Amino acid sequence: MEKETLMKSPDIYGKIVAHSKLLGFHQSCDTKTGFLLKGLAASKAHGTFLELGTGAGASAAWIVDGMDQESTLISVDIDPALQKIAHTYLGDDKRVTFRCEDAAVFIRNMEETFDFIFADTWPGKFELLDKTLDHLNVGGFYVIHDLLPDMSVPEEYRVKAPKLIHKLRERSDLVITEVDWGTGILLAIKTTE
Repeated sequence: MEKETLMKSPDIYGKIVAHSKLLGFHQSCDTKTGFLLKGLAASKAHGTFLELGTGAGASAAWIVDGMDQESTLISVDIDPALQKIAHTYLGDDKRVTFRCEDAAVFIRNMEETFDFIFADTWPGKFELLDKTLDHLNVGGFYVIHDLLPDMSVPEEYRVKAPKLIHKLRERSDLVITEVDWGTGILLAIKTTE
């Protein structure tokens, strides 16, 4: 019985995925990635979390499910229609702040630092990577996914992903773990300033 409880996805995750599919959005976080996000979030007591690319809020649902009551999440997306879905299901949670703006603008102007950054859009991943990582605390997690070759993503993305992985591997301030399941996940832990 305990194992079933541990493996249960957040109730709102299923609602968010169903709602987003009605609008034709099929890029929600898969459950394997979700369980990883939840577990990592649970390890950061009183954590500050950043999600770049809210989408419909599926990933945010997992992150919030792992966060303690003193943690906070800022979730950024440029698409108000998609972010409205996330706000519908997560908007009453006082730990969550939604920012509807271009993630590149947000990154250029951010002053705070974070214990956990999930970069699920081009800015923070393929663009402004160094600036994003400058705002990750030592011991903090930087997570990206959608790294395995997949014909459903644009060719430019498939070309950029291996270059991004190589760049992250070469950084001396990060310890990298690559996970070859789901859509392909990379977890980086910042070890020095």
